Amino acid sequence: MSVRELVVLGTASQVPTRRRQHNGYLLRWDREALLFDPGEGTQRQLLLAGVAAGDLTRICVTHFHGDHCLGLPGVIQRLSLDRVDRPVDAHFPAGGADYFARLRHASSFHETAEIRERPVTADGQTFATDAGTLTARRLRHPIETYGYRLVEPDDRRMLPERLRAYGIGGPAVGELIRAGHLDLDGRRVTLDQVSEPRPGQRFAFVMDTGLCDAVYALADRADLLVIESTFLAEDAALAAQVGHLTAAQAARVATESGVRTLVLTHFSQRYDSSSIGPSSAQRYAAEAAEHFTGDLVIAEELTRVPVPRRQPG
Repeated sequence: MSVRELVVLGTASQVPTRRRQHNGYLLRWDREALLFDPGEGTQRQLLLAGVAAGDLTRICVTHFHGDHCLGLPGVIQRLSLDRVDRPVDAHFPAGGADYFARLRHASSFHETAEIRERPVTADGQTFATDAGTLTARRLRHPIETYGYRLVEPDDRRMLPERLRAYGIGGPAVGELIRAGHLDLDGRRVTLDQVSEPRPGQRFAFVMDTGLCDAVYALADRADLLVIESTFLAEDAALAAQVGHLTAAQAARVATESGVRTLVLTHFSQRYDSSSIGPSSAQRYAAEAAEHFTGDLVIAEELTRVPVPRRQPG
């Protein structure tokens, strides 16, 4: 049975807190398991989430600030320790290739796993995966940073009642799908007559950025959007200065982009210190809810978020 879900491993921003780990997000998508931004402690979080290193098929790093990449050495070494016998692709900003090389070989270990480096060299670069097309878009941050968007190919959903009306069943259905039509008793039945369009699902991952066109391009009609919301609106000026988003901005992006499920994460530690009044999670949720009425998730460690079911065309 195929599984499509996000497993949240960590949700902190610059520094971890007592409640929040550094970043880490695993996207299960049928035969693919994509690990995004493995921060410090990711290897342990994968263990707690019940995810084996051998499940990973792809690692995607948005940029080389420590909270998004310091877990790479442990994850990469674990792949060899567990003798993972299939290649794992690694995507990262090409300008940070030296950082990736140093993290990959941060300590001595017996390397057996095959890590295929697939650096992002240009805005809009695409990569083919078993789940669909993975696109990288350049974000607005002080260092080279890319967000990622995964889009499944569109296909069609067969309509059983129409198939029955035309007397089509068994192997003939497969023949109809392959050829696009079927000739029956002197009449031609086309695929359009017995099926309807079914758009592919879309996933977007946006970290560490100020508002820019690429944020909207990544989020466009996403079924599931994971997006940073480092600050609350009271610190919007600071967010703009350092290249980050507020919860309100992230929520407005989701609404304007037609997002179905919004996952807010990458929370600043500054809001975790007070024991008076609403919790930081409640404050983020309240701010976002003013601008987004869809399914809203305030990410917590080890939360699992299903990708919404596919919609008809």
